[in-house]
Amino acid sequence: MAQEHSLAEIVDRLGGHLAGDGAIRVNQVAALAGAAPGQIAFLANPKFRRQLAATAASAVIVAPAAAAEAAALGLPHIVSDNPYAYYARVAALLNPAPAIVPGVDQTARVGVGAMLAPSCRIDAYVSIGADVRLGERVVVHAGCVIGDGVEVGDDGILYPNVVIYAGCRVGRRAIIHAGAVIGSDGFGFAREARRWVKIPQLGRVLIGDDVEIGANTTIDRGALDDTIIGDGVKLDNQIQVAHNVVIGDDSALAGCVGIAGSAKIGRRCQLAGAAMISGHLEIPDDTVVSAGTMVTKTLTKPGQYTGAYPTQEHDVWLRNAAQLKHLDALACRLRELEEKLSALEKK
Repeated sequence: MAQEHSLAEIVDRLGGHLAGDGAIRVNQVAALAGAAPGQIAFLANPKFRRQLAATAASAVIVAPAAAAEAAALGLPHIVSDNPYAYYARVAALLNPAPAIVPGVDQTARVGVGAMLAPSCRIDAYVSIGADVRLGERVVVHAGCVIGDGVEVGDDGILYPNVVIYAGCRVGRRAIIHAGAVIGSDGFGFAREARRWVKIPQLGRVLIGDDVEIGANTTIDRGALDDTIIGDGVKLDNQIQVAHNVVIGDDSALAGCVGIAGSAKIGRRCQLAGAAMISGHLEIPDDTVVSAGTMVTKTLTKPGQYTGAYPTQEHDVWLRNAAQLKHLDALACRLRELEEKLSALEKK
């Protein structure tokens, strides 16, 4: 349930500069266009600046560049260098997580040697294997399966039907959404004549602190070494992380990204939706990969990389695609012409 706070209380807790009546109370966050009295809105993108004049919000969060405009409109406001991040913190303040009611549901199965902190909550039809370790205040929702020897750190949340295979480790404050699978076998097979021979996957998945994993995302265990997800990594829904991948601290991957085996993603990288990363390559720290981009070789320096082809009318695309087939021949002819021109110039 949402909680109510005054603007002065919010600034005392979160910082920022308050302009206007600090006694005004708000109970929820909202977008500028849809806000109602009693709510606080935010302006993070300058293109929505015109909505300031029309908003019904009781207060707004703005960047320093928009503070004068908010003041001219008589809007109580909080000034922050990063209004979007400030809004996120206000949203968390106004909407605290519900209190944990410890206990193990009578339908749950707990294996031999498992150690569950007394403050844990284990819901219906959960299966916990032998020698599992669950830290303080871990919440395991209905239908989850936790394999033998798994460790989950303090304050972790596993939403319904999460599966964590044997031997994997999850750090503190993890949030793993419904249907995620951690530690399934990587796609490892050796070709022998006309058949495929399965390669046992002997590694684990090691997940750092403050990681969030989206619904139906899969992270494969390592073949020999471990698959490693660093601290602070954020994974969206339906992402595939193959065996022996390493993702550096504080990287963020949007929905449907696919990473092939043994790729190494640096720290603070951003991979937009449906980006595809080939195996056995490296992406340096602070790299951005645009939506739909295929990365097939190691990137040697940080930056933004885009390989998507812009959408066109179909007939135009067909004509361009037909020309692309002749691109190599055209390049060869161009080199020949340049060589002939260079020879003429020398004469």
